Amino acid sequence: MRAIPLENMMNPDAKLRERLLLARPAPGDRPMLADATLLAALEGTRPLTPGELAALHASPVTLRRFRHLALARRRGAWQSSAGMLRAADTGELPSLTTDDGLWTLHFLASGGGWQVVLKLDAAAPPAGGLLREAALLRVTDGAGGIVLQGRLDADGECERRWPFGTAPAEHFQRHGAVFAVTALA
Repeated sequence: MRAIPLENMMNPDAKLRERLLLARPAPGDRPMLADATLLAALEGTRPLTPGELAALHASPVTLRRFRHLALARRRGAWQSSAGMLRAADTGELPSLTTDDGLWTLHFLASGGGWQVVLKLDAAAPPAGGLLREAALLRVTDGAGGIVLQGRLDADGECERRWPFGTAPAEHFQRHGAVFAVTALA
């Protein structure tokens, strides 16, 4: 017999309400709020505006992401890292590192284009869990464009062809000079 969580015993309809909210169909549904906005709301550093709250309630996809972030935060799991293009005066971009040092993006010239490699710092505290869970990861530029999406291999790397027509340094400069690595639900 499975144990019923205390909060569900005190409010037996809570689990049913949660399932109904998360499973309801919404044509054209997509993530409506950025992870940074959802995390700030969870941390209490910035409340959701009335418009953001309405978007959260209207989008099951966003609600599921919010729930995932809340559960991961409760477990103390890594969710995202951000980085910034620092100095690209030569136009070449050999690598970018997130501010927390957990991830490095390497750019390799390949057949007239580029390969982008996301590399996890194996010595970082969350590395073991990230490798075990084989989480789906996404790297985005400052405009939300997907640079890379995939799962880490056994070496803690994920590699894909550079998806944009411009060189990496130029692309990042045009799109806010920032990037983010995020775990997807």
